[in-house]
Amino acid sequence: MKTGVSLYSYQQSQFFKELTLEDQIREVGENLPGADGIEIVDEMSLRYPDPGDAFVARWFDWMDKYGTVPVTMDVSFDVLQFRDHVMNHDEVAERLRNDIRFAHKLGFSNVRVLSTCPLDVMVKALPEIERLGMRLGKEVHQPMALEGQQVTEIIDYAEKHGTSAIGIVPDFGIFGFRPTEVLLAQYERRGAKREASDGAVELSALLREGKGPFDFADIAKQTAGNLRSEFKRFLTTGESIPALKGPFEALRAFADERVPQPSELDYIVVAEAIMQSHTSFDTMRQLTGHVVSCHGKFNNMSQIPGRPGEYHDLAIDYEGAIKALKDGGYQGYINTEYEGQRYSQDRTRAEMMDEVEQVRRHHKMLRRLIAA
Repeated sequence: MKTGVSLYSYQQSQFFKELTLEDQIREVGENLPGADGIEIVDEMSLRYPDPGDAFVARWFDWMDKYGTVPVTMDVSFDVLQFRDHVMNHDEVAERLRNDIRFAHKLGFSNVRVLSTCPLDVMVKALPEIERLGMRLGKEVHQPMALEGQQVTEIIDYAEKHGTSAIGIVPDFGIFGFRPTEVLLAQYERRGAKREASDGAVELSALLREGKGPFDFADIAKQTAGNLRSEFKRFLTTGESIPALKGPFEALRAFADERVPQPSELDYIVVAEAIMQSHTSFDTMRQLTGHVVSCHGKFNNMSQIPGRPGEYHDLAIDYEGAIKALKDGGYQGYINTEYEGQRYSQDRTRAEMMDEVEQVRRHHKMLRRLIAA
């Protein structure tokens, strides 16, 4: 198993012009023992869609200089880019084929599409991926589960057609079992009650044990964005898509029992409990052959109580996830993806998290768990 970093992890330092693209690559190559993988979000790191030949030459110079390897390029689709119409699937597939060719030009082995990308768009681009000897993976992002349709349809297609060029990119957020403490702290700074945070943690534990006040199956079929927007609509109008109305009513009743005079924000905080995937480690073990690469998502590395110098993300079960990958024989990359900085962006720069230190702590944890 190999390790690297999604440069998305350094978004805050890039925004404040503290780290250039070369600085980020240097940090991976020189300060993270054993790591060499580079993952980028195209529009964040590059002058998209074509930064020019001089940049390409400089890119490969950096790879050689710092001993790093292009692993995965993350692509997105602005389906409103033409302004006069929403792109159809053929147009999106053509853009994806162009992105694939560009990723190949920069030496990447893989291209990752977002969890919202339809399978037929991936299939339309598959001949180009196969022609170039690359792999195309869909991100599996919480609250999606590995057992859901968006994953099974990819596995079924790959097995039916005998191809390893299409697969999945599990985001370790799917192994989260409670809201991260940095998100809850931000909600409390915005005025949420501590009882709402406690309620979110309590409900998360009940759902993980299968003892929650509602069936989680319909919730697991939704994206996080859909769940948040539908719950906000439910709080405002009392309406939502039919499959979610019952769970939302039960969730509101759960909050009413625990939070004194709950505000809309308090309800939203408790609802963070339904953003967990509750996916199976055994499923992860079985699907390792279809894994293109992994996002080592984390939100905060805190010291393990009683173990000075050792760190964990207390909301994500990394130990179980890495054991499942090891048991399944996974030999690909886990690319660190730090996302906790977004929960401190209401604070001063001095109070914000140190992305470089957070990523270094994450890699220290990865080395420990992979070696176990």
